[in-house]
Amino acid sequence: MSRLIVVSNRVSVTKGRGAAGAQGGLAVAMNGALRARGGIWFGWSGKEVDEFTGQLTMQRADGFTTATIDLEPHDVEEYYNGYANRTIWPLFHYRIDLAEYENEFGRGYERVNEQFANSLIPLVEEEDIIWVQDYHFLPLGERLRAHGLDNRLGLFLHIPWPPARLLVSLPYHERLVEAMLHYDVIGFQSVEWLESFLHYCRKELHAEVDEATGTIRHKGNVTTARAFPIGIDHSEFLALGETDEAKRAYERLASSARNRTVVIGVDRLDYSKGLPERIDAMERLFASHEDMVNQLLYIQIAPPSREDVQSYRQIRATLERKTGQFNGAHSDVDLVPIRYVNRGFGRAELFGFYRAAKIGLVTPIRDGMNLVAKEYVAAQDPEDPGVLILSRFAGAAEQLTDALLVNPLNHEEVTRAIWTALHMPLAERKARWEKLYRVVRDADVLGWADDFITALTPEETQKSSAPLTPAAA
Repeated sequence: MSRLIVVSNRVSVTKGRGAAGAQGGLAVAMNGALRARGGIWFGWSGKEVDEFTGQLTMQRADGFTTATIDLEPHDVEEYYNGYANRTIWPLFHYRIDLAEYENEFGRGYERVNEQFANSLIPLVEEEDIIWVQDYHFLPLGERLRAHGLDNRLGLFLHIPWPPARLLVSLPYHERLVEAMLHYDVIGFQSVEWLESFLHYCRKELHAEVDEATGTIRHKGNVTTARAFPIGIDHSEFLALGETDEAKRAYERLASSARNRTVVIGVDRLDYSKGLPERIDAMERLFASHEDMVNQLLYIQIAPPSREDVQSYRQIRATLERKTGQFNGAHSDVDLVPIRYVNRGFGRAELFGFYRAAKIGLVTPIRDGMNLVAKEYVAAQDPEDPGVLILSRFAGAAEQLTDALLVNPLNHEEVTRAIWTALHMPLAERKARWEKLYRVVRDADVLGWADDFITALTPEETQKSSAPLTPAAA
């Protein structure tokens, strides 16, 4: 069995599946794959140094090795805060109005990818397979090839891939995508993002594209692109629901709701998540039904992120202003309709909150997948499940078709969905939940990792016969 090397912007080590209550699904999957095969998880330490040396900090953990490097402050500003989060992130989430195209950002991004390549190459053995994660390292495969590495290389993109008409606004977009085609396998969260990528390669690069197999041939490179929808660690998450922490969280929220129906949203504070639009939809609902303050409680958990980026500070200010105005207009002396919580919680606590909520409101403007939707489904009581309201613009909508699918930009449509969920009969709630739960259970994150690694092995990739469907992926 080939050794696995995982590359990601940050490295996250768990201590067994059940002990990682605050860890996300990706950390669980990467730890599981590395424990099974042995290998290295390589990435940025999160630390800054005055001068980049490429010196590795290596630790042995749970059957595999972690290897991290430190970056200079200007590298962090240009590569991470700049190109990754002020150029690629907004553009790939269709927010071309927020994308910043600075030459310094692009040069810093390429420089750090070169630094990662130089630091990684001495760790690589002949039979290793290398699996690169996400938009921070789109050109890393090309840099590794330039140094003579001929190992199997895979890239998985956790965010959407934009339509060609948006991507062409990116300076040097052709060079970026041509660099990506040095990977052997490229994975996407959904068929929609996959099809956008194939369309770009055919239209803008004039590559030879086989739509049926996802095979792309361009300038001597052969790449297979497929959809691999990520899931949660279903059994690990259910085990968290049995903990005292989860049970206390459930009781805490259920008792404090004072017999009101709880609607919950859990999102990183980001303009792609559609949080102000949710409040606008709730405003429409409360304006039409003045007694809602006695019937409904909306909990929005939104831990901050990327606070060094101006657009993130702006979305926080907007959300706080809208929440304050809403509560000021619709509260009673002893009840408020919105509880806005600007911090994160462990996953066991979130399990309890999800179970106490009869409506899960997951309405991003654009999202690669959205695992909150899947966690909400997994946490429900089979005898009295809640209703998932899901944006049709989330990658998860391709799989979770029995949710109430909405356009998050249409406030009236979201309002109607909340009203429908509030009055949905138990029989329908159970029927919808059972179908959703089967998807979440059967397509978990460990299977996702196995599927991608299998596709990255030479004998599997040579078949190139998998249809472009989430089920096949």
